Amino acid sequence: MRRIFGIALAVLLIGGVIAVMLIGGENQGGTATKTVRGVIGSEKAEFFEDPDVVKALAAKGFTVRTETSGSWAMDRLPLKEYDFAFPSSSEPAVEIEAKAHLQGAQTAKPFYSPLVVVARADAAKVVADNGLAKLTGRNTGTLLMGPYLKAAGEDRTWQQLQGSAAHAELTGTVFIKATDPTSSNSGALFLAATSHVANNGTVVSDDAGIERTAPLLRKLISVQGSLAPSTDGPFRAFISGAGDPLILVYESQVASMLLQKHDPGDMVVLYPDTTVNTEHTFVPLGEKARELGALLATDPTLRALAVRHGFRPRDGLAEFTKATEPHSAYLNQKLTGIRQVNTPTVKILMTLAQRAKG
Repeated sequence: MRRIFGIALAVLLIGGVIAVMLIGGENQGGTATKTVRGVIGSEKAEFFEDPDVVKALAAKGFTVRTETSGSWAMDRLPLKEYDFAFPSSSEPAVEIEAKAHLQGAQTAKPFYSPLVVVARADAAKVVADNGLAKLTGRNTGTLLMGPYLKAAGEDRTWQQLQGSAAHAELTGTVFIKATDPTSSNSGALFLAATSHVANNGTVVSDDAGIERTAPLLRKLISVQGSLAPSTDGPFRAFISGAGDPLILVYESQVASMLLQKHDPGDMVVLYPDTTVNTEHTFVPLGEKARELGALLATDPTLRALAVRHGFRPRDGLAEFTKATEPHSAYLNQKLTGIRQVNTPTVKILMTLAQRAKG
């Protein structure tokens, strides 16, 4: 009898432990009462995985589960399975709303990040010495889009640039490694900016503009070979010492690395002088997540954590500048000398992306 009672007690204790584990797994050190599932751009994965972000969201009643996808591919997902979508700019958000049959969705734009080109010090010096960029410091500068696109249109090689002979790794056609413009936000908006320059400084808005710019865009993309689905892989390769000498990434990836005190090596950050800022746009797909977008935009703790991950809060230049002051040698905090341009319509931009891929 005593043995039977002992076994029964053990079973109860084990069951109690399992129950505590299940409850704890849902609340993870906070008071979360609502679990929401969303699809996000990969550049925001580390933000949502940050234990401090998890804790801050739990304190507001949310447990957030995320999956990653290219921003321009989100509208092709089974959106009814998600509570929200969080692409990297407002353009794919429009397509997501249409696919989900949402009327006047209460979207939020909690933070943004400009596109930048990271370069090895040797590569940055060579492109600067040949007039394709302008260095404003040891580790930062501006990519001159007009001269760069002229060189790309002429199929210029590294070997044709003065000063490259001393650097054996600089070979082949000069190009910026970007992502797949048909699915990735950074790749698509890079085409938006380059097409603007190639279209005599105006937004491509008709068939004539497409025909005028498509051959150059095709050169920019075809020379790259296989295209990455997101900036995460190419940036990690660059940081590890591999990869191409010029890589398109988000400023947030660079700022996050610096703020977390990772060694940047000989990295130089070049800001394209003509660019499109990427406003990360939160699209609620149901009632459960409707409050989350506004929370990310307005909660002081979450705004500070967004900055820690390199993002610029909307109307938060002072917050970003203060946090990144120790790293101003790499970052153009006020985006001085950078021209932000509008994007083509979604239909035209996707046409340009398809034509660029061939």
